[in-house]
Amino acid sequence: MPHSTNKELILGIMVGTTGISLLLLWYRKICKSRTTLNLPKFLSLGNKLDSVTFQDEMYNGQGTAAIFQGRQLQILEKLNELLTNMEELKEEIRVLKETIPKLEEYIQGELGGKITLHKISPQHRARKRRLPTVQSSGTSNSSEEAESEGGYITANTDTEEQNFPVPKAFNTHIEELNLDVLLQKADNLRMNECSKMESFELLCDHKEKFRDEIEFIWRLARAYGDMYELSTNAQEKKHYANIGKTLGERAITRAPTNGHCHLWYAVLCGYVSEFEGLQNKINYGHRFKEHLDKAIQFLPEEPFLYYLKGRYCYTVSKLSWIEKKMAATLFGKIPSSTVEEALQNFLKVEELHPGFSKSNYLFLAKCYIDLEQTDNAMKFCNLAVLLPCVTKEDKDAQKEVKKISTSLKSSL
Repeated sequence: MPHSTNKELILGIMVGTTGISLLLLWYRKICKSRTTLNLPKFLSLGNKLDSVTFQDEMYNGQGTAAIFQGRQLQILEKLNELLTNMEELKEEIRVLKETIPKLEEYIQGELGGKITLHKISPQHRARKRRLPTVQSSGTSNSSEEAESEGGYITANTDTEEQNFPVPKAFNTHIEELNLDVLLQKADNLRMNECSKMESFELLCDHKEKFRDEIEFIWRLARAYGDMYELSTNAQEKKHYANIGKTLGERAITRAPTNGHCHLWYAVLCGYVSEFEGLQNKINYGHRFKEHLDKAIQFLPEEPFLYYLKGRYCYTVSKLSWIEKKMAATLFGKIPSSTVEEALQNFLKVEELHPGFSKSNYLFLAKCYIDLEQTDNAMKFCNLAVLLPCVTKEDKDAQKEVKKISTSLKSSL
């Protein structure tokens, strides 16, 4: 066969094969065009989500709603993951900016054999202060330590316990106190922001003796919440929140009519939710509201409860449509509240305890701004500035109050 004939034959085969392939692709596209829903590019979140394919039978009855809700949940989870990653990235960039200027000094200190001072978290300060006791307890295995947290079994892993071991007692020689004296001393220490860790240590020293006393249990749960607030390390915060929530669960189970048990269980649920995905955040939000309402039922004159409820109402009133839709998908109902409802709770705090906190005045101002009552907003900004800054929350509130005041004055 001539060489030119071979070339023509090969070319013809290639063209024929290409035509068949194109025909098959065209056929598949036509057949699937009615059963494929392609997500818009702006919902891909950089991960190029696959096309959402539905089978014909999925369009019948309740199956359609279930599948569509499932797809909504996947999209919302991706959105939440993206927002979480962005927040983590912003925090890492902030830490990096703070660290780079000190890098040269750090290296010089290391090369010169100097000890560089690092910011020590509350947990590590406590371990350093009680070094002999920690070393003696360090011989026990991690599973035993996990059970000794507050005297109850926790969900912490062996690795977590090895990283953050809490000894059975901070003091080698523990002063023998009866329950009433101990609780009074712990409450008095806690009134001072600088003594909250000491209050925590005192309760830990006596947990084996009073582990079954309700008044002791909820105070120990509260102390773990204080340590969560004092800690600067994310893993430590998670550690404290989980242990405190476990103690809170035990407290509300054993004393379902004790308002303090419900109060601190609700608070610790809020802390734990900070480390959860979107679905669990919403779940903990419902749990928070449920136990907050129970606490108000048993402690109707406690201003802190109305402050927390005001914060909840204000947050819910600001939820976006997509967040409300997410809650409805998961729980069958949309959480609802208004700025007016939040305002009534913050005003109740002021009624029960005038000058309760900077934060309460801050949120009163925010509510009045939303309701376009500038004079009242300015009034509470001025009252907030007059209160002293005691806690970190006070300092944060002070900064925000000043920004709001400046904005209000410029708009007058």
